[in-house]
Amino acid sequence: MALSSVVRVYSTITPTSPSEVPVKRVGTHNGSFHCDEALGYFMIRLSDKFSGADIVRTRDPKILGELDAVLDVGGVYDPHNDRYDHHQKGFEEVFGHGFNTKLSSAGLVYKHFGREIIAKELNVDQDHPDVLRLFLAVYKSFMEAIDAVDNGINQYDTDKPPRYVNNTHLSSRIERLNLDWIDPDQSQEKENEAFQLAMALAGEEFLQSVRFHVRSWLPARSIVMQCLEERFKTDPSGEIMELKKFCPWKLHLYELEQEMSIQPLIKYVIYEDERGKQWRVQAVAVAPESFESRKALPEHWRGLRDEQLSEASEIPGCVFVHMSGFIGGNHSYDGALAMARTALTL
Repeated sequence: MALSSVVRVYSTITPTSPSEVPVKRVGTHNGSFHCDEALGYFMIRLSDKFSGADIVRTRDPKILGELDAVLDVGGVYDPHNDRYDHHQKGFEEVFGHGFNTKLSSAGLVYKHFGREIIAKELNVDQDHPDVLRLFLAVYKSFMEAIDAVDNGINQYDTDKPPRYVNNTHLSSRIERLNLDWIDPDQSQEKENEAFQLAMALAGEEFLQSVRFHVRSWLPARSIVMQCLEERFKTDPSGEIMELKKFCPWKLHLYELEQEMSIQPLIKYVIYEDERGKQWRVQAVAVAPESFESRKALPEHWRGLRDEQLSEASEIPGCVFVHMSGFIGGNHSYDGALAMARTALTL
């Protein structure tokens, strides 16, 4: 995915000479910046329409009105005229497709240009079915959090204070790139330089997410789907899935269980740990972000190892069971399957 490495950032409109090729100009506000406009600007430059565009950082409505696109300022959401603000009264735009988080300027740009960006990375037409699949997956795993943080939407429905502070996420790291009040140089030029750093950071992590989904996530989905289809060959209960080839499987499992109307739900996944030349049996969590298992491995196995575990379980070849019961190991496939089958009955 080609992107001009030169980003010209201005605070006023810079006239072009008659000999220069006209360059599209995208506006956003000056002053303190956030992740959404930094990422939004990076993404819009990945489109054919705004490839290599300059950026103009200002709040002057006259200047903004002359620009080809405006992000995160101006009080207008009008995609036909490339206006992508979300601060105005009455704005309630969401991504759709089952997502209900209010969009930021980054979410708006992704909503209108994301398919094009992903199709380019896949090197297919925008109507290819994998484009929509990845378009939704990248929003769910990466973009929605940017929208929620910018709009002040809590991750959990609770009035309780957080147990710890998290300043390590992308929006926080972008925030820290703003000029510090103790910096001696508070000029517009220095601020624009900081904004360029913010765009580079946000853009790098966005592309990492897109490319992970293209190169790793999408192929893994096909593997997990096939393994789900063959679950009754692994065990008549249908509650044990053998992962034929190890890959990132957890998010796919939850989504495919819904899509394929899987019942009963998978309780254990067994797979080979090629590095240790052992087999693992892993309890499936109740939800992607949960530490609670649908059915943890038996309590009287937990914390035991080797012969002691084999004696307690009456299964040869056992290696370990974690103290929480979410994972265990055996030297053989048959042993791991026996652990999963036995655990289902206890």
